[in-house]
Amino acid sequence: MLIISAMSLSGGQGKSSTILFTAKMLAEAGYTVLAVDADPQGNLSTFLQHDLQPNEPTLLEVVKGSVALEDGIYPVKDYDRLFLIPADDALEGLQDYLSTSGIGALMMKQRLEPAKGNFDICLIDPPPQRFQLSRSVIGASEQIIIPVELNVKGFGSLIRTTAAIQEFIEFKICHPEILGVLPFRDRWTGLNRTIECETWLNHMQGEIAPELFLPSLRESTKVVRAISSGLPLSALTSPEDKYPLDEPFKELLKRVTSKMEKHSNV
Repeated sequence: MLIISAMSLSGGQGKSSTILFTAKMLAEAGYTVLAVDADPQGNLSTFLQHDLQPNEPTLLEVVKGSVALEDGIYPVKDYDRLFLIPADDALEGLQDYLSTSGIGALMMKQRLEPAKGNFDICLIDPPPQRFQLSRSVIGASEQIIIPVELNVKGFGSLIRTTAAIQEFIEFKICHPEILGVLPFRDRWTGLNRTIECETWLNHMQGEIAPELFLPSLRESTKVVRAISSGLPLSALTSPEDKYPLDEPFKELLKRVTSKMEKHSNV
């Protein structure tokens, strides 16, 4: 099972949307996917239309070990190959638990271990803050997608996120790779990217290898509609569209497929 997270250490950068669209795309491609909502805001759970009941276990109970992993996994409506471990605001209580644990940074990885025989890919949506919960997600990840808005906040998020990843590598906690940087809500006027977005994209590509950048996800009402309606981006992309909305996720599929092939040979 290949574990991939969408990490961006600022709010509003598109983490939950990235995991949402990637999970649906991979499930449609035939992979069996486990989506993990590790953000107390629970946006991914909402986007996947999971109606959490009062007595249902969430990621909180799974990580604490009070329930078995399989008891916290739920099927996602309309997708035979997509499953979810949900979250709600009670997940905030996991911070202290992880902080006092001797293996807090690796706890998430340990709890997800039993899923390896049942899922091809695990996708994790962590919180945006550099808290212990985010550290535990990095510790579990083999590949990381970094979604960033093309503005000053997104630039700062990219710098902080890559620094956090490098810290884990330097201290030999784990060795996650950056699968791709996804420019999110890229704004265009007609056939041209706005000056602000172009400027910040150039700044970002001065910090991170340009080949790591995925095609951008353009700002569009169709993206908002895809999230609210539960439809994949491909359903709202017409063959005649010059810039298909699902283009960055098609490129992600190629990269994930390549990593899966290498993963299966290890």
